[in-house]
This record gives sequence, structure tokens and C-alpha cells, in this order.
Amino acid sequence: MKNSTISRRGVLKGSGMLLAGAACSTRVMAAAPPAEPITPELIQAAKKEGQVSYYTSTDLPVAEKLAKAFEVTYPGIAVRVERTGAERVFQRIGQEYSSGIHAVDVVNSSDAAHFIVWKRDGILAPYVPEDVAKFYPSEHKDADGQFASWRVWLSIIAYNTSMVKAEDAPKSFADLLDPKWKSKIVKGHPGYSGTIMTATFQLQRDLGWTFFEQLAKQNVMQVQSSADPPKKLELGERAVMADGNEYNILQLRDAGRPVEPVYASEGSPMIIGPNGIFKGAPNPNAAKLFQSFCFSREAQQLAIDVGGLRSVHPQAKEKPNWIPLKDIKTLKDDPAAVEQQGTAIRTRYTRIFHV
Repeated sequence: MKNSTISRRGVLKGSGMLLAGAACSTRVMAAAPPAEPITPELIQAAKKEGQVSYYTSTDLPVAEKLAKAFEVTYPGIAVRVERTGAERVFQRIGQEYSSGIHAVDVVNSSDAAHFIVWKRDGILAPYVPEDVAKFYPSEHKDADGQFASWRVWLSIIAYNTSMVKAEDAPKSFADLLDPKWKSKIVKGHPGYSGTIMTATFQLQRDLGWTFFEQLAKQNVMQVQSSADPPKKLELGERAVMADGNEYNILQLRDAGRPVEPVYASEGSPMIIGPNGIFKGAPNPNAAKLFQSFCFSREAQQLAIDVGGLRSVHPQAKEKPNWIPLKDIKTLKDDPAAVEQQGTAIRTRYTRIFHV
């Protein structure tokens, strides 16, 4: 890894289909390591280190509350949250490791392809928290025990309830092409947002580029982040959003704002945000303790309650006014294909929407 430059495209070339957070690798270990319990010895060793460095693309309020909850549970261990966009997290770690700097302990990214790269570069540490081993489905944990799905969310359609009646709201992506929605739609850009890139890949794979070509004729308001469409919707600047974070919509709706999610009949794109530990972690014991905490029922419930996120931990309870994730038709994520096709997707999308 040292004196090299991380290249997602290079290391992912030839990778096959990936389901959710699970990854294929040409360098397969014999088996995942056994689950590691939280022991008094681990806690004591973590307290001697005194801190853990967490690089994440999770919304800052969620990351900070997660850190605070950990610090309350394990007094004497501070969590240093370094929050930025997923691509910047990836670039920062690449620059640090290329310079021989090992500053990150635990990482979270909304781009699951990053973990394939880090795994292939041999810089992730195998570590399986007990909750992951006991509760997490196989498609949401790496076969070699190097990462697992810390957070799950969807990219969805939604509408402003002050501007659109429920019976008139779109029920599918195909409905967005109805002329009545011309100049009333907002959506994010795959050139800026990892979530929108993943959603764009899934939609062009399953619906074809013709869908986007027709959608472009609707005079769509183009914004950047996946958090921007929900904001525009809430403000009434557009009546419908074609994509954006489900968790922003759920948070706004739960706060009494005039927005309502729509789970498209074709299926809603699923987005995965794994967590992993680096081999070069400066605080390896604190990293293990924090990783185990992140996958605990308590932390997963916090992600739901505070962040509007989904969880695959069966003991975490979704809010009663949400449609359960298991009851929502979803499209499948494929991080390797997103990486391989990312540049082409951005280029074609820009050409279609002229943005």
C-alpha cells in the first residue's frame, strides 16, 4: 500500500456481482475469524489508548450522537469524529496511507465499493463483533469478516403533501414521466452524490437509459447532494422529488413537515454504508470496542431513532409509522459495477440532462 495510489477502478476490474455489503475478493481468506466478545480486558486496553478516530460520511448529528453514546457507555474513551462526504473520506485515507500516515481507526462510507478497494489493498483488519456474527444476514457482512453493513437506507420518490394530493401522487418511476409533472420535479446528481450515483446505476440497469432521457424532458430541477431534494420539497420549490435520501424524508415527516415518501412499484434503490477497522489503526483496541458498539442493538436503534436510517439488526425496532424495510420492494446494490461504470454513468447523465 505504501508508495502506491489507491485506484478503485483498477482493483475492481473483473469483480462480479455483490449483494448489499458483502464483497468478492481475489484474495480470499480461509474463513472469517471467530466472533470477538467485549471483555473486561478489551475495555481496559481501550481505556489505556483513550480515544478512537472515526472517519465517516454519516450525517454529522447522527455521528456525534453515536460518539456521545459510546463515550457514556465507556467513560474515558473519546471518539474523534471526522465527518465528510464519502468520496472525500476515500481520498483522505488514500492520501494518508500513501504517505505512511495511519490516523484512522474505524471508517464508515456510503460507497460500499470503497471497502472492496481497501480489502483488496490488504489494509482492513478482520474483526467480527458478536452482534454481527449472531444477528446479521450473510449478505450484509463480509465473508472474511472485514466489514459489515452499519447503516442501510433507500433512495426514494416523495411529494409535498401541501401541493399534491395522495391520490394524485406518483406511484412509480414511470409515473414521473407524466406531462403533469413537468417543471415540478427535483433530483440529485450522480456526479456529486454517492447515494445518487448508486441509485442512478440501479435505475439505468433495471429501467434503461430511456427512462432518464424521458425524465430529462420534464424540466427537472437539478441539485447536488441526496439531501437537497428533500429540502427543496419541504420548501415547496418543487412538488415531487425523483430521488433523494429516504431518511431525510422520514425525519421531516416525523417532525410534521408536509412531505410523504413513495416506494416505487418498480422497487426503490437500496444504499449500503459499511463499517470497517484498519490494520494500521493507531488505537486497535478502542477501534474493536467502538466497532462492536456500532453494531449493537443500542447503536442500531440510535441510527433509526436519530438518523431515520434502516437497520438489518433484528432487535432494532423501526418506528410504527414507517413501512418496514422487509415490506418494501428494493433494487439490488452492486458496488463493483458502480465503480466500473461510474465514469460512463456520470458522462452519459450529464449529456442527457445538460448539467
